[in-house]
Amino acid sequence: MNAVDVNLFPLVLSLKVALSATLLSIAIGIPLAWALCKAGGRIADLADSLLTLPIVLPPTVLGYYLLILLGRQSAIGRFLEEQFNVTIVFTPTGAVIAALIVSLPFMVKTARTAFAAIDRDLIHAARLLGRTDFNIFFALLIPLAWRGILSGVVLSFARALGDFGTTLMVAGNIPNKTTTMPIAIYDALLAGNKELADLLVAIMTVTAFTMLFLLNRLDKKVLRS
Repeated sequence: MNAVDVNLFPLVLSLKVALSATLLSIAIGIPLAWALCKAGGRIADLADSLLTLPIVLPPTVLGYYLLILLGRQSAIGRFLEEQFNVTIVFTPTGAVIAALIVSLPFMVKTARTAFAAIDRDLIHAARLLGRTDFNIFFALLIPLAWRGILSGVVLSFARALGDFGTTLMVAGNIPNKTTTMPIAIYDALLAGNKELADLLVAIMTVTAFTMLFLLNRLDKKVLRS
């Protein structure tokens, strides 16, 4: 069998995009989850429904919304381009934003569930001891909800790594610039190159499994510590 020429750029880009999106999901999703957990009521339910929408919306629909919101003809797109010379669509930045939008709900949902399971008496006791909300959040809530948060990290990373439709709509398919691994697999199938598609699928599967395995091992290590 002839050797298959493999361009590893899509794999490297996919890992960078997934890692960036996951870190942003952590920074945005955890405080947001706690805010929703504290708020309760109809407003929190409405906000939660909006955040969960990317899970159920078709990726092309979600990508279309992002194009309307962030495209060069949109208010945000024009402002970024005129003021900072920054373009989002058809760039790696667009791929990160697309991956963030599809992965953020998993972080928020799991973190919110973990926060909701914490005994409120512990929070009240910490306040009686004079702890600030900032100190309570990082010294009490995060350690107690760590397992749920780590589950959110795993789910967010997996979703960001495997995104296809939304990323394709927002970042496009520019070789050696915005082509992620799922898009590269799609290209290989369209070109009738089954050997390359099989190899890319195998690489993607092994990479995703390895990353998830390492994150799960970290979860167990944290629990034992």
